[in-house]
Amino acid sequence: MEEQGQFNRRKILTYIPDMEYEELAFLQRLVSQMAESTVEQFLMVYSQRRKKSMIVLLLTLLGFFCAAGIQRFYIGHIGMGVLYLFTGGLCAIGTIVDTVNYKRLTFEANIQIAQQTAMMLTSI
Repeated sequence: MEEQGQFNRRKILTYIPDMEYEELAFLQRLVSQMAESTVEQFLMVYSQRRKKSMIVLLLTLLGFFCAAGIQRFYIGHIGMGVLYLFTGGLCAIGTIVDTVNYKRLTFEANIQIAQQTAMMLTSI
C-alpha cells in the first residue's frame, strides 16, 4: 500500500510540480481508490482546471489599485466577487484578509475542483 502511495505521489507531482503539501496529501487520498487509467485522466483534467495561488495573490493585490474582488471571480466565488466589486473590497478590509489568506482560498477552490473532477470521471 505504501508503494502505491509513493507511485501516486510521483505521478501527481509529474503533472502538477508546483503544488503545496496539503493539496498533494488531499489528492493522494482522493486518487487512492481510483484505477490507474482513471488517475491519469483525473490528473490531466485537474491540472488544467486547478487555480494557482500566485495568480490569486496577484489578483488580490490588483484589488487595491483597480477593481476589488477579481480574485473571488477567479476562484469561483461569484457572489463575493460582486460584493467586493461594489463595496471596494468591503472597504479594503476583505481585500486585506484575502491577501493574508490567499493560499487557503486557493486550496479550498482546488479541493472543490478536484472533487467535481473526480465525480465527473467516476460517473462516466
